[in-house]
Amino acid sequence: MKKDFWKGFGAAVAVMLVCSMVGRTALVQQWVPWQYLPFDIGMSKAAKMDVIEDFLDRYYVDDLDKDMLDEGMFAGMVAGVGDRYTYYMTKDYLEKYLQNTGGHFEGIGVTVYQSEDGGVVVYSLMEGYPAQKAGVLAGDIIKKIDGEDVTSLTLNDVAEKMRGPVGSTVKIDVFRPSTGATQTFTLKREDVIMKSVESRMLDKEKGYIRISGFKENTYDQFMAALKELQGQGMKGLVLDLRNNPGGLVRSVYLIGDELLPKGLMVYTEDKEGKREELICDDKYLDIPMVVLVNGNSASASEIFAGAAKDMGAATLVGTQTFGKGLVQRLFTLPDGSGLNITIQKYFTPNGTSIHGTGITPDKVVELPEGYEDAKEIPVAEDTQLKEGISVLDEKI
Repeated sequence: MKKDFWKGFGAAVAVMLVCSMVGRTALVQQWVPWQYLPFDIGMSKAAKMDVIEDFLDRYYVDDLDKDMLDEGMFAGMVAGVGDRYTYYMTKDYLEKYLQNTGGHFEGIGVTVYQSEDGGVVVYSLMEGYPAQKAGVLAGDIIKKIDGEDVTSLTLNDVAEKMRGPVGSTVKIDVFRPSTGATQTFTLKREDVIMKSVESRMLDKEKGYIRISGFKENTYDQFMAALKELQGQGMKGLVLDLRNNPGGLVRSVYLIGDELLPKGLMVYTEDKEGKREELICDDKYLDIPMVVLVNGNSASASEIFAGAAKDMGAATLVGTQTFGKGLVQRLFTLPDGSGLNITIQKYFTPNGTSIHGTGITPDKVVELPEGYEDAKEIPVAEDTQLKEGISVLDEKI
C-alpha cells in the first residue's frame, strides 16, 4: 500500500510541476522524467518545437545552423501535405524561381551539366550572349570561376557564381578536350533572355515550332515565330511539345487562343468545387496541325494537347504524356520566402482529368532505342516528327 501511495504521490507531484512550468519547456524536460509518467502530456506546437530544438542544442554532435534548422522545419511542414507540387521556397530559391518563369536572368548565357567524374561541362550556349560571343564552346570544361576551383561545388553554386549584376565581369578558366588547352575568358554579364521557342520551315508548306516551356515571354516569342513562318507560306504546322514540363497557364492559354477554334480550352475546379473556364475566341489560325508529345510533356503542355485533341483541332503524335492535372499558385510571404500550393484540378474540354494517367496520342509512335529521352534528335532518326509530317501531307 505504501509503495502504491508513493507512486501515486510522485505522479501527482510531477503533474503539478508540469502545470506550474507551462511555457518553460527546457526546465520541464530537465526536471520532469515524463517518459516514466503513466500518461501522455499534451504539447502545443510551439512548446514541442522548443523541446526538440533544446534536445538538438544539447546532444547533436556537430554545430547547428539555426537558420537551416528553421528553413527545414518550414519545408517539412508543407511537405506534410503529401503533394509533391506543394512546397516551401526559401527567399533565394524563390528569387531564382521568379527569374526562371520570367524568362530572363543576369549572367553570361551558358548552361552546364555535371559529368560522372564531377566535371562542370558546358552543355549549350545562348546565341548572341557573352559566353558564345567570346568563343566558349559546348564541351568545354569549366575549371575555375574568378580563380576559385569549382571541383567541389554543386551545379547551383556554379550557376550562382556565373550570375551577377548586369555590367559586372566574371572570369572563367575552361579546359577544351579537343585541343588539350586551357583558356581564360573574362566576360561581362548581360540580361539574358531565355529562348523557349524555336522554329523553321520543314519544306515549302510545313512549318515547325518547338516550345520548351511556357514562360512570361513565350507568347511573344511564339507570335514572332508564327508570323515569320506564315510569311514563308506555311500551310500546315507541327507544334513540338515534347520534353516541355509546362509553366504558366496564362502563357499556354494565349497561345491556345491563337491556334484553337472557338470554345472551351480548359476548366479548373478548386476545393469548394468552384469552376473557372478559359475560352478561346473565333479568331485562330485555321490550318492542319500536328502536336508532338511524349512522357515529359506535362502540365501546361497537356492543357494544350488535351484541348487540341478534344476539339479535333490537331492530331497528337508520340507517346503517353506525363499526367499532371493540377494547377499551382505562388504565395509570397512577408520575409521574401514563398509557398507554391496546388489550388485547383484541371479538366480537358470533354471533362477528362488526366492527372496520374496522361493523354494518349492519336498516333502512338516510339522513338528509336537510345533517343527516348534525348532533347536533340537527328531529323533522320526522329520517327515522331516523320509521322507528323506524313499526317500533314494527307491533310494539306
